Amino acid sequence: MSDTSTKQRSDSALEDPGALAVATMYARSYMTSAAQNGVTGPEEELNSLMDDVLAKNPEFNSILMSDSVGRDDKLGIVDRVIAPISSEFFANFLRVLIRHGRVAMLPMIQSVLGRLQEEAAGKQRVRVRTAKPLSESSRSQIREQLQNKMGFEPLLQETVDASLIGGMILQVGDTIYDSSLRSRLKQLKSRLVEKAFNEIQSGRDRFSHPEGD
Repeated sequence: MSDTSTKQRSDSALEDPGALAVATMYARSYMTSAAQNGVTGPEEELNSLMDDVLAKNPEFNSILMSDSVGRDDKLGIVDRVIAPISSEFFANFLRVLIRHGRVAMLPMIQSVLGRLQEEAAGKQRVRVRTAKPLSESSRSQIREQLQNKMGFEPLLQETVDASLIGGMILQVGDTIYDSSLRSRLKQLKSRLVEKAFNEIQSGRDRFSHPEGD
């Protein structure tokens, strides 16, 4: 089975570098504060709020995330609804986000927090694009080779893209390794065009400098 379904929250939002930087700051602060206060498993309450409460109650989610709902009203919601069933540490974290106008970043913070914890455990997500679904043997081989060469346990996020024709594209962080047949054909075409251009240019040079001139 692919690792895609386990940790793939808000990936599209993570494409925004500015928002990612802010979310990372809050996620790191959350982890650091949890460690300093002796809080174990800080992700559990956040995941519970996001996956068990907000995801299943769209109206509540809309109110908490909406810019049209005032800060004091949101703080009141935390005090009445969330604080009685959560730790004081987590309730205070939500209050900080609300006071700084960042509560709408909770989905992104959750995603970043998951990645930080994966990295701390020696794991890293790897995006894999292939022309057809991977077999279990191919998946195991990719995991083994990545772990041997990169030194971390890869969590594969698989995407099927028939336009690749064959081969695959791996993305580890910001680095892309493209071994797809589409890419190789494109490179071949580029080399053939360049070769043809050079031959044409060489012919022009010969004609423009006739012998004995």
